[in-house]
Formats: sequence, C-alpha cells, structure tokens
Amino acid sequence: MDVYTPACPPLLAQPNVSAAARWNTAPAKKRAAVSRQSTPANSLLADLPRHEYLRLLGNLEQIALTYGEVLYAPGEPIRHVYFPNDSIVSLLTLVDQHQALEVGLVGREGMVGIPLALEIGTSPVRALVQGSGTAMRMKAAPFVKELRQSPALQRALHRYTYSLMTQITQTAACNRFHVVEARLARWLLMTQDRMQTDSFRLTQDFLSQMLGVRRVGVTKAARMLQQNELIRYSRGNIRILDRNSLEAACCSCYAIVKHLHDAA
Repeated sequence: MDVYTPACPPLLAQPNVSAAARWNTAPAKKRAAVSRQSTPANSLLADLPRHEYLRLLGNLEQIALTYGEVLYAPGEPIRHVYFPNDSIVSLLTLVDQHQALEVGLVGREGMVGIPLALEIGTSPVRALVQGSGTAMRMKAAPFVKELRQSPALQRALHRYTYSLMTQITQTAACNRFHVVEARLARWLLMTQDRMQTDSFRLTQDFLSQMLGVRRVGVTKAARMLQQNELIRYSRGNIRILDRNSLEAACCSCYAIVKHLHDAA
C-alpha cells in the first residue's frame, strides 16, 4: 500500500493504533480463536450466517489502517478487499490528476473494493484512509472464490453495492445543488455514523477539498453551525453537540442515503 502525505495533520480522532498493531503481531491461533468467539465489528460480515462467516475467517486477517494510507489508486489492480471495523475510508475521484473530490465514504457498514465483486480488477477511485483503526482484509483471489460459492455473501454485497451507488450519486447531486452549511452537516453525520464518536479532528483545508468548495466557504458554514450550538469547533477539533438539530440543518441527501442503507 502506498502512503499519501497530506498537507495537513490527521483529521479525525484516531483510535489506539498501537493496540491494533499489537493485534497484528498476536499468534494466528489466538487471533482466530478470538474472532470465532466474537461478533464481527463490520456490519456486512456480521449479517452473514454464522457458518458463512466462519468459512470466510480462514482468509481474513485483521490489520491496522493508519491515516493517509492509499489502499488503491485509480487504474491500479485491486489486490485486497477491506471490511472496516472502526476505521473510515474516503473514495476520491481525481480531476486533472492533482485535485481530489470525495464521492463516497466507507466505514463499518460496508466493504472497500466493490469493483472486485463486479468482476472488475482495477479501481476507478483513490481509496484513502481518513480515520485510523482496524479492518478485516482478504486477498483478491480468495475473495473472488468465496464470493462465487456463497449466495449469502453475494446478496449482502449486492445490497451494499446499491447503497454505495446511491451514496455516490446523491453526493454528486448534493455537491451541485445544496449550500455548504447543509453539506457540512451531512458529512459530519455520515462520519459520526461510521466512527461512532461525537468528536473529530479535522481542518478546514481538508473539508474544502472533500466538499469541493473554497476554505472561506467551510469557515462560514462551520461558524454558522457553531453559532446555532449544533457543534463546537476550535483549533481543528470539532464536537457534535446536538445531533437532532444537525439532522434538521442537513440537506435531504443524508436521510435518503441512510434510509436506503438501513432498509437494505
């Protein structure tokens, strides 16, 4: 995996990566025993019948993902798929090879590497770790083999693929038609859902890139949300104070995507 070197410090609150690293060095038998006894943190894996999950387990390994890692670059082969546990991955489309815009966000609800489930071996986007944590990883060849013989995994990935497609298309419409304040609220809610925390570490430079607006626009939007006591923002730290009001301030795109995902 390549490592992307950002111009700004880590943006989201980072879990204890050293604990994840210690997991990677634990004996394989110990890791397998723990995994067999526990419910998967990744929702997609957790929704599989138990016997299907246990069969997949032989090819899954838990790894630590750290902020700034590039899991895929556009046009490169997909060598692994990732099922995030408590990490979060941004899907970025590149413009003129140097500007990036976020079109999708993947956390514990899904999988990174969906093209492989559609028998496409290369990635159309950059997959960039935006929140450190752990993920279950599987090599491409075993994943394709398991997918072909597991109707339950096929159904789960079909539902998630539809949900992700909806998120990507809705994000494109949102970036075009909705005001920055509502878009910022949407991004914060989506991130909170996946990280399951009220507090994040972020910068305005990062949000301006993710939302496709100038930094001054993000500044005004964050100030407005703070004045309404929906968030607290100071020196790159942001905390959601009132989720219900933040949902009310958000555009309809968040509810549309969340409803389809919850119903899947």
